Amino acid sequence: MTEGAWLRFYDNLPYFVNALFAGAVMTVIVTLGALVVSLLLGLMLACLKATGSRTFAVLIYVYVEVFRAIPVLTQLFIIYFGLATIGIKLDPIPAAIIGFGLNGGAYLAEVFRAGIEGVDRGQTEAAKAIGMPPAMILFSIVLPQAIRIILPSLANFSIGLLKETSLASAVAAPELSFQAHMLIDRTFLSTQIYCLVALVYLALSLPLSYLSRALERRFGRGVRI
Repeated sequence: MTEGAWLRFYDNLPYFVNALFAGAVMTVIVTLGALVVSLLLGLMLACLKATGSRTFAVLIYVYVEVFRAIPVLTQLFIIYFGLATIGIKLDPIPAAIIGFGLNGGAYLAEVFRAGIEGVDRGQTEAAKAIGMPPAMILFSIVLPQAIRIILPSLANFSIGLLKETSLASAVAAPELSFQAHMLIDRTFLSTQIYCLVALVYLALSLPLSYLSRALERRFGRGVRI
């Protein structure tokens, strides 16, 4: 029976590959979209916190703690199903991008904050002494160095985000895991299809892993939070 299952798998391999390739494309789209949202949101929150405003600091603290404490799958359900109950209906892909982006922004806010705090304060003080405005100091002196510090951490975050997108299948986003579930429902070849899915995830993750290690070697250190 097992041998027959593998023969059926080989016979239908082109069909499986095509279906999973379509899912892989959607996985990349969700990953890139969520990564952009996470980066922009995390950077904005870190910059607002760097202004020293107590109001911003409290609001950002609440946001970060709430979104890091609630599982991302629960957040996806709230965005996709919960918002629909009040008339806000999102398609699966935009819902997944927003959900992962909001969750990732909470994590990257702390990564950017750690990077900003890792820049030598002496440079900031010197810039103030020559009359540079705070915004210019932040964007011209602090951020370029902070981003260099946290680049390895951003690469590692991207790898984790790519793998987390498998949760988007719970809200019917047609990404890689969703396509795999659909194929298994039709063929019952779970072992074979999941092995193929694992290979696809490996092919997507390896370049990011190599990039992460290259950045670690290039810039020497990452940020741990």
